[in-house]
Amino acid sequence: MLDGGAVTVALPLLDCFLNGNGTALADGKPLPVRFGLWSWGLGMNRSVFVPKKFGKDFDFPEEIQSLAPFKDHINLLTNFTVYRDAAPLVGHVTGWIISRTGAPPNGSGPALETYDIKIANQISRAQRFKSLTATASASARTSYSYEDANTANPAEYSPLDFYARLFGPDFSDPNAKDFRPSPRVMARKSTLSAVMEEASWINKRVGSADKARLDQYFSGLRHLEKQFDQQLTKPEPIAACHPDAAPRESDIKMGNESPFVVQRNVMMSKLLAMAVACDQTRVINMAYCDMSSNTSKPGYEKPHHTCSHEEAIDEKLGYQPNCSWFIRRSIEGLANFIQEFANIKEGGGTLLDNMLIVADTDHGNARLHTLDDMPAFTIGRAGGKVKTGLHLDMKGTPLARLALTSLRTMGVEAEKFGGGTNLTSDAISDILV
Repeated sequence: MLDGGAVTVALPLLDCFLNGNGTALADGKPLPVRFGLWSWGLGMNRSVFVPKKFGKDFDFPEEIQSLAPFKDHINLLTNFTVYRDAAPLVGHVTGWIISRTGAPPNGSGPALETYDIKIANQISRAQRFKSLTATASASARTSYSYEDANTANPAEYSPLDFYARLFGPDFSDPNAKDFRPSPRVMARKSTLSAVMEEASWINKRVGSADKARLDQYFSGLRHLEKQFDQQLTKPEPIAACHPDAAPRESDIKMGNESPFVVQRNVMMSKLLAMAVACDQTRVINMAYCDMSSNTSKPGYEKPHHTCSHEEAIDEKLGYQPNCSWFIRRSIEGLANFIQEFANIKEGGGTLLDNMLIVADTDHGNARLHTLDDMPAFTIGRAGGKVKTGLHLDMKGTPLARLALTSLRTMGVEAEKFGGGTNLTSDAISDILV
């Protein structure tokens, strides 16, 4: 004990902490599998996005060429459909909401929680952060993660603020020589415990409806208490956890010009990968841009969204060249995101080997607001649960199948997912081991 705090000396992640081949902990527990969602706006141009070949020997057309180095780590799934049934089409909103919740929008927002939250409640409730949401755009509103119909998880959009949140005073470095719990966390835990103890008598004095509300409320408080316990307990050493120095404010540009979005994507990708490596969370959600993206191209007068509706189709190329330029930058952003996880060694492989990341978009053809012919990617092998290196034709089946596959892969019991025409009990067996 020192000044009221426990002090210990941590060891590095020695070989004796792992099994013989580095694929699990020494006690037989598997390395944790983590989940991520990554999104880009405004679909694709089919002729330069969708490979001509299926199966393992598929090609990489121009819009996805930047992903070729990761062929062995990804699956490309094309020709999905999201079905709005009788609901109105809300451009750039309906597609992503149905893909993430299985149901059409309620107005301009989701009617249900997004499936990353279902997964977070299963695998990440005891971590410091149940989930983390970030964006390379310049707005906290660029979030596609919802706790429920009324509660979005605001996106971190400032790399400087995000670094402070992740690795500031409340961060417990698992590889530090000593460990002293943050006094601020201790104070919050003490206050929360006192509140829960003092408030327990209320349940004896209220009706059944209020009891239900209080149960939900105190469930949330118990979740916070678990997170505090995690922050007040000496973490096990993690060899992969080595946060870089904080970014310099002078280096960060907050506009919507494409070079600035690219730069912020690089920074946020590094921070998310290190947050996962340091076991601060096991669920992440990253948006490269808003679904109705206002990213601008140097020397071109129209932002991406306007371009998608107003640029003429080049007769020779057969698509909108400036719109394709924006899509290529987005997919390059995905490639950078993948690389950050591939860079981090974990056990006998990399952090990417123990991830399942789903990347999706809002439309097939953004110019026409189509909800068919929609593409998606899976990235990572989920600790050996997912096959990779495939291009599959989904034959117009619901994109909700990908959500269901993700839920089951991450250990969430789910017989089915979605509603109406999107309802499915058919996981994508072709990519499951």
